[in-house]
Amino acid sequence: MSAEARVRELGLAIPDYANPPYGGRYGKVKPFHRSGNLVLLSGITPEDRAGNRLHPGRLGEDVTVEQGYAAARMTAVNALGLIRLAVGSLDRVAGIARNLCFLRTSDDFEDLHLVSDGVSQLFIDVFGPEAGVAGRASIGVSSLSRRNCFELWTEVEVLPG
Repeated sequence: MSAEARVRELGLAIPDYANPPYGGRYGKVKPFHRSGNLVLLSGITPEDRAGNRLHPGRLGEDVTVEQGYAAARMTAVNALGLIRLAVGSLDRVAGIARNLCFLRTSDDFEDLHLVSDGVSQLFIDVFGPEAGVAGRASIGVSSLSRRNCFELWTEVEVLPG
């Protein structure tokens, strides 16, 4: 089954980052950079197109692991929108190369990997167990823009052409 068919089967609402264009509230940034068959996505957060944030705050204080997982999953859905913007269709994805996950956490929060699994599992659900599994790092930070609890940088390998 194709990635686009899986998206339909899962009932995912993927945002359109062409209109309005990606960026705006975060300054002068471009949504992605493409070098050959590698697409590097710009940072993406658990926000809808209107700027409403899902579970802003700090993991280990006012955001639970379950809420963080949901925020990470929403961020991955948003990343699918950037992938579509970059290459036209999710069916052009050959594999997810790397996910760099930033989590706004308390000093003693240790379950970063459980939160970041929200990204990993969504990509596996959409791209399958081969193309959807990526290298991943989860880094706890003291601050993210607009108090978001999660931010993702993803690198995607796409089919030639």
